[in-house]
Amino acid sequence: MPEKVLSGDSIAINRRYLDHLLVESRIVGAVHPDTTVKLFHHTFNTPITTGALSHLQPGMKAFAEGAAQAGAACFIGMGSCEELEQVLQTGAGVIKIIKPYADPDEIYRRIECAEKNGAIAVGMDVEHAVNASDDRDSFVAGFQMKLPTLKELCRYVQSTKLPFVIKGGLSVHDAETCAEIGCAGMILSHHNGLMRWAVPPTMMVSEIREAVGDSLTLIVDGGIADGFDAFKALALGADAVSIGRPLMDPLKEKGPEGVAETIRQFTDELKAMMVRTGTKKLKHMDPTVIHPIDW
Repeated sequence: MPEKVLSGDSIAINRRYLDHLLVESRIVGAVHPDTTVKLFHHTFNTPITTGALSHLQPGMKAFAEGAAQAGAACFIGMGSCEELEQVLQTGAGVIKIIKPYADPDEIYRRIECAEKNGAIAVGMDVEHAVNASDDRDSFVAGFQMKLPTLKELCRYVQSTKLPFVIKGGLSVHDAETCAEIGCAGMILSHHNGLMRWAVPPTMMVSEIREAVGDSLTLIVDGGIADGFDAFKALALGADAVSIGRPLMDPLKEKGPEGVAETIRQFTDELKAMMVRTGTKKLKHMDPTVIHPIDW
C-alpha cells in the first residue's frame, strides 16, 4: 500500500478504493442511456451535482449559472443571504447547506432565507462542527460552530417544509438516524480528508442503501474525479454524486461556461459507462457490474 495511504490520508484512500473497482461490459443489445434524475421533487438532466462550495471566484452566482446551464442540481455552502438570493435568481435548483453554527438563531435565519428565496432543499454540514485533531467545537471562517445534539437536529429538520439533508454521514448508523429524524437525504462525505482513515464514501453506499432502502436520497461526495468514478458510485446505490475541486479551475478560467462544460463532460463519461454496461436509466443500475479487485 502506498506510503501516502499508510499516513491516513482519506483522500488517497478514497482514490485507491475507486481505482480498485472494475466494471464488466454488457454491450450486446445496449441502447443509448437516459441520465435524468429526480432529486428533492425536481428533475435534472444529470446526477452530477456541484459540491457545497463557497467563496469561489468569480463568484457563487457564476457557479450556479453553470449548474443551471448544464441542468444540474447546485449545492451551495457558506455565504450571506444576499448572496443566496443572487444564486437563486439564476434559476438553478439550489440546495443550501448550512454550517452547524453555535447560535441556533443563525441557523434558523439561513433556513428562512433559503425558503423565502426558492431553494429546493436545505441541509447541515454536521461533520464540520469539530476540529480534526481534537473534540473541540471548531471555528469556520470566523464563526463559532457547535456539535449539534440529536434533539437540536430534530428541531432544525422540523422547522422547515423544505427537504432537509445531512452532509457528513458515512455509516449505516448515520443514515438510519437521519431517516428516523425525518431527513430527506444524506451526503456521504468526509470533507476533504477532515477525518483521518475515513472509509471511502463509495465503499459505504451499497451497505447504506441496503439498510435504508429508498427512504433517503444518497449523494456521494469526495474524490469523484470524472464520470467513470461517478458511474461506480451510482451503480453501487447512490442517487447522485457531487463534484467540487474539478469545477474550481474551469470556473476561474471560463466562468459559468466552464462549470457547465465540466458537468456535461462528466455526464458524457457517465453515459459512456452506462451504454457499455447495458444501463438504460439511472434507476436500472445493476451493482453486479462492479468487481472489486485486490492487486
